[in-house]
Order: sequence, then structure tokens, then C-alpha cells
Amino acid sequence: MDEQALHAVVDAVVRRVTGTLTLETARRLSEAVRAEAARIGVNAVVAISDRAGRPILVECMDDAYIASYDIALNKAYTVTALKMSTSQLKPLAQPGQPLYGIQFTNQGQIVIFGGGEPLKLGDTIVGGLGVSGGSEEQDTALAVYGKQIFEQSGGNL
Repeated sequence: MDEQALHAVVDAVVRRVTGTLTLETARRLSEAVRAEAARIGVNAVVAISDRAGRPILVECMDDAYIASYDIALNKAYTVTALKMSTSQLKPLAQPGQPLYGIQFTNQGQIVIFGGGEPLKLGDTIVGGLGVSGGSEEQDTALAVYGKQIFEQSGGNL
């Protein structure tokens, strides 16, 4: 095994044990999500947070909606704060459901529509991914795409 391959293996093990998400990994993940967004014709904002919901990276594609910045950032926060995707949260936050009104907590940072996915290594949430700029369906598909890439790589993009 060459030195570069060994470094990659050690880095992946350290991230898995410590549950950290590096800036470099966030950059690579954002790049993949932005490429997919461009492919489907969405000018997206991609936000990636650490496991405590603090931003690691936010990138805005050219001509993305100004409002998408805060929405993507809050989606990344929501999924770490509540340990579920924003799509899973949506039905729970509807009138008559157990989390109705939750979007009015946490200084309004909770987002109750699709486009946010927790990033996990094994069963441990190490960060959050928020995507905004398209329809709810497009944002959801892009976030799920990013989550799948992250998890399939073992966090080693």
C-alpha cells in the first residue's frame, strides 16, 4: 500500500472514530451536489454543517435565489438538531401532528419541508446537508443524492 492510500485509510478511520466531518470532505460533497444540480437545471445553494449544526461550508451557485442561502443553512441545522431528514419532519409538523409548530422554535431555524439530510457514518450523525434553490422535490432529490454519495464513500470523498 502506497503512502497516499495509507493516509486515506487512516483519515477515514479517524473520521469514523471521532465522528468529524472535514472541510475538504464538505467541499467535495458540495462539488458533487452542485454538479448534479447543474445537470438537472437547478441553481442551488448547498450548506453543510458539523454534527452540532454549525456551518462548515455554504456555496451558492451563480444566479441562486438569495432566500436559498438561509433556507439551505437552516435545513443543515434542522437535520442535526432533530436527527432526521426535513422530509421525515414534514408530516410530523403538520396541524394535528405531534410536532406541529416546531418551525417556530430555535429562533426560526427549523425547516419543515424537504431538502435536508443528516450525514452519517454508521449510526452516528457527523453533519447535515441542506440544499435549496429548486422545487421541494428537486431539493429533496439533491440532498438524498448527496447523502448517498457521502455514505457510500464512508465519508471519504
